[in-house]
Amino acid sequence: MKKAVFVFSEDQLGYKFSDTHPFNQKRLTLTVDLLKEVNALSSSDIVSPRMATDEELLLVHDANYIELVKEASKENVDSTKYESYGIGTEDTPIFPNMHEASASLVGGTLTAVDYVMEGKSCHAVNLGGGLHHGFRGRASGFCVYNDSSVAIKYMQEKYNARVLYIDTDAHHGDGVQWTFYDDPNVCTISIHETGRYLFPGTGGITERGSGEGYGTSFNFPIDAFTEDESFLDIYRTSFREIVEAFKPDVILSQNGADAHYFDPLTHLYGTMKIYQEIPKLAHELAHEFCNGKWIAVGGGGYDIWRVVPRAWSYVWMEMNDFPYPEGVLPQSWLDKWSKESPIPLIPTWLDPEPLYEPIPRKEEITEKNKQMLDKALYQLRSQQAFKKHQ
Repeated sequence: MKKAVFVFSEDQLGYKFSDTHPFNQKRLTLTVDLLKEVNALSSSDIVSPRMATDEELLLVHDANYIELVKEASKENVDSTKYESYGIGTEDTPIFPNMHEASASLVGGTLTAVDYVMEGKSCHAVNLGGGLHHGFRGRASGFCVYNDSSVAIKYMQEKYNARVLYIDTDAHHGDGVQWTFYDDPNVCTISIHETGRYLFPGTGGITERGSGEGYGTSFNFPIDAFTEDESFLDIYRTSFREIVEAFKPDVILSQNGADAHYFDPLTHLYGTMKIYQEIPKLAHELAHEFCNGKWIAVGGGGYDIWRVVPRAWSYVWMEMNDFPYPEGVLPQSWLDKWSKESPIPLIPTWLDPEPLYEPIPRKEEITEKNKQMLDKALYQLRSQQAFKKHQ
């Protein structure tokens, strides 16, 4: 069995709204190139994604919606016809071959799933995936199809798996949460910037699931300007406690890289230190509770030059037990991409210190986040305490 496989092909770059849209898959090329330059990724590690079939997309998405996406993918269509389905909007504009490009990203995550669930590799990553805002019959927030939702349903149907989904994107993982809101065999965790300030505006601590699924949805909305220590305290505490209680068969982690200080679309003050720690705990818990079964996808991340390549490299390095490199990035990589980057590249693996001016409300924000964490976990902790005393 391989330790891990890296799902990627140039076809994933075809998911492109426009040259000026913030969602830019060039970040995949930058990440792959960085990993190759440090000899962490070879051609034998890379697996080409397949395209998801309509039958697989129908595990989550509505048949009429899929047909509309196919229709909108053709040239010279009237985009206003599709706006009520979230397509042709400013966030999710129409582009040629949109269905094929979107189905390829879903297929990449399904490829990763099959490698892990069939025992061909312990872990798998598809950084082209992580499109967590897609709904059953509507596109949203740069996401046409929701690869994570399809993958979770696929794991349930094909492998009878109990799935835990952990989402550390700065935006709430709404599409995945609502898809499985009443399902007791899927647990969703989302740590995100509070919806008071940020799209999609959901993800409060009272969103706990419904019906038989009540108590399997967990949200941790953190304050704007949250820094590394507070973010990681919430992540480590919540993730471990929930995994211990839920006992999944497999962990699917969404690794959006937009909680970083440099990200242009969010208001969090994370540094590269959180992106070193996020995959470490996912890896540890996967081995502790899931016989190592860990699938990782990408997600948000809109500073594609200074943040995403470094952050996503850590996911692959962690999967393979590679020691994290220290010091400067490969000079060959810096020379190659600095010519194209519109901003100066960060030349080191970790961010320069100080990266920003001290936050005057740091103590207040940290305390507010701690209170939120305690409230969000109160019911779970009460249930666990009751079980211990039975």
